[in-house]
Amino acid sequence: MTALGRPDPKPPEVPGAPESPVGVHVGGSAGRPGSSAPPATSATPGAPSVAELRAVCQPASTLTRRNGEHWAGRLYARRLSIYLTRFWLRLGWSADRVTWLMVGIGMLGALAPLLPGLVGGLACLVLIQAYLVLDCSDGEVARWNGHQSAHGIYLDRLGHYLTEAALLAAVGFRASALGADGWAVIGLLAALGAVLIKAETDLVDAARARAGLGPVTDAAAQPVSRLLGRARQIAGAAGLHRIIGAVEASVLVAVAAVVDAARGDLVGTRSLIVVFALVAGHQLVLHLVSVLVSRRLI
Repeated sequence: MTALGRPDPKPPEVPGAPESPVGVHVGGSAGRPGSSAPPATSATPGAPSVAELRAVCQPASTLTRRNGEHWAGRLYARRLSIYLTRFWLRLGWSADRVTWLMVGIGMLGALAPLLPGLVGGLACLVLIQAYLVLDCSDGEVARWNGHQSAHGIYLDRLGHYLTEAALLAAVGFRASALGADGWAVIGLLAALGAVLIKAETDLVDAARARAGLGPVTDAAAQPVSRLLGRARQIAGAAGLHRIIGAVEASVLVAVAAVVDAARGDLVGTRSLIVVFALVAGHQLVLHLVSVLVSRRLI
C-alpha cells in the first residue's frame, strides 16, 4: 500500500510508476513525520480541533505527493482519518500503538477471504478499508506529537509486507476451497512476488546505506534511457501494478465473491488469483529492471 502511513526519510518506489521524494508509505503507505516541527498549540489542551490537526497532520506536501500518498487516501481515507486521529490523541495513544492496531486489522482483512461465500469477500473489503484509514492515522498522530523513530517506520513497513502477502495467499486458498492444490500454489506465488517487489525497493536503501550513500533523489530514480523512462511513465499511468496492493485487491476480492455467489462456483476467485499472480510476476521483473537501469545504486 504502498504506501500511506508514516513518512520515512525516503519514499518507497511504486513498480512501473514515476517516483517522487516521499515516504511510505501508502503508502505510501502508504510513515513517520518528515518534519520535526512541534505541534500547533490547541485552545483546549489535549483536545486539538480538527482544523488544527489538519494544518499540522495533513500538510499539502503530504496530500500532493505522487507515490507516497495512495489515491484512496486523497479521495476519502484522509477525510476520515483526521477524526480518528483526534480520538487517539484524546486517549493519549502513541503512533506505534495505532500502527499495531493497523497491523492487526490489516491481517484480519487479509485472512478474511478464507471465510466462505460473500461474507469473506465483503469482510475483506471493509477491514482493508479500515486498515487504510489507520495507516493514515498513525502518521498523523506521529506528526502531531512531533515524534519520529526508526522503530515506527519499521513496524509500518512490516505491516504492509504482512498484509499484502497474506491477502494474496488467502485468495489462493479461497480459490482452492481451502485445499492444498494448484490454486493455493498460485496464491503463494503471487504473495511471494508481492514481497519480493517490496524487497527490491528496500534493498536499494540497504545497498546505498552500506555504500555510504544518501537517500535516492528524483534524478537518480529516473532510467538512464529516455525510451525506458517513457515506457515507465506509460506503465505507471496504466496503474496495473496497483491491483496487487491491499486496497485495490480487497475491492477485486469482493467483486469476485459476488461473481462466485451469482454463479454458485469459484470461477471469479480463481480468475482473480491468476491475474494477481501474472501481475506480480510481471511487476517483479519490470521493477528489477527499473532499478538496474537507473542511477539508484550509484
